[in-house]
Amino acid sequence: MALGQYPALLSGLHPQLQNPWLQAATIIAASVLLALLVIFIIDRVIIRLTKKTSTDIDDILIAKSRRPLFFIILFLGIKAALVPLQLNGLLDRLVSSASALLFVYLLGSVLSILIEAWGKHLAKRTRTHLDETLLPLLHKSSGVLFFIIALLWVFRIWNVDITPYLAGLGLGGLVLGLALQDTLKNIFGGIALILDRNFNIGDRIKLESGEMGEILDIGLRSTKLLTFDNEVIFVPNGQLANMRIQNYVRPEPRLRVVVKFSVAYGSDIAKVKETVVLALRAVEGASDKPYMDASIVEMSDFALHGEARFFIESYRDAYAKKAEAVQKIYDALNKAGIAIPFPTRTVYMKKEK
Repeated sequence: MALGQYPALLSGLHPQLQNPWLQAATIIAASVLLALLVIFIIDRVIIRLTKKTSTDIDDILIAKSRRPLFFIILFLGIKAALVPLQLNGLLDRLVSSASALLFVYLLGSVLSILIEAWGKHLAKRTRTHLDETLLPLLHKSSGVLFFIIALLWVFRIWNVDITPYLAGLGLGGLVLGLALQDTLKNIFGGIALILDRNFNIGDRIKLESGEMGEILDIGLRSTKLLTFDNEVIFVPNGQLANMRIQNYVRPEPRLRVVVKFSVAYGSDIAKVKETVVLALRAVEGASDKPYMDASIVEMSDFALHGEARFFIESYRDAYAKKAEAVQKIYDALNKAGIAIPFPTRTVYMKKEK
């Protein structure tokens, strides 16, 4: 409503009702009653409805919103009360600024609650500690974003032109982005790792570069890999996100163990297979699901090379069970009289006359 039209609209009212101070007091009183009515509805109706839902997000949202909503309605009433008083200067801008700040604070609180709820859901699905670092970062980032929004809104209310400052801000942001390029790459790489869920803490993996070990921790900038030599390798998340990784835990911790062996030419292949398979069945914890077999796979210069394959329930036992299988296959071949060849070299010496 334009201020010039306001007196014309009230010209037909009783003279006492045309008193601007009385009108302002009436508007403020009505806004207070409206704010109290909204709080009453929230406490007596909406909260009871939200308690019946399976999630507690709506309860937290209502609890965080009731006080800002009260003051937003109150400040809007004060702003409307300034119209009949024709106070459009400093006081009007102060009230508008306070209303804008409260509204942005309300939006920021809602986003913060949603981020917290997403973090709890993420923590239940993963064993990584990255969410413990990521959530505070998201909270701080959202806080900075809404602070900038509120600041720009207040500047607009006070008719402050910030265009000349945006050019310098953009140049400074470009310089800062170039300086923090590697750090930002690692941070976003860590976020990609947790969202893709390629591995969790405790998983045994093998990197494309050849290192093998267990995931000790997933940080915001790097991931710790504990090798079998009890050494910790720090791998930047930016490199890890773009690297081919072999995860021994996925899709399940069961693992196939392959043992290579050799027998002499002339050996009965059917007997060799039967002997090796019986030796594998003697390995404690060896499984024939989906299969357990032995095959001759290569004919070399001096021997027949074969492979024995079986499965174990956990990848953690792979080394020990492979060593046990090698010993039992060796003992079984010797007991069955099957020769195990080894490279030999014949040297011919010519006797001079």
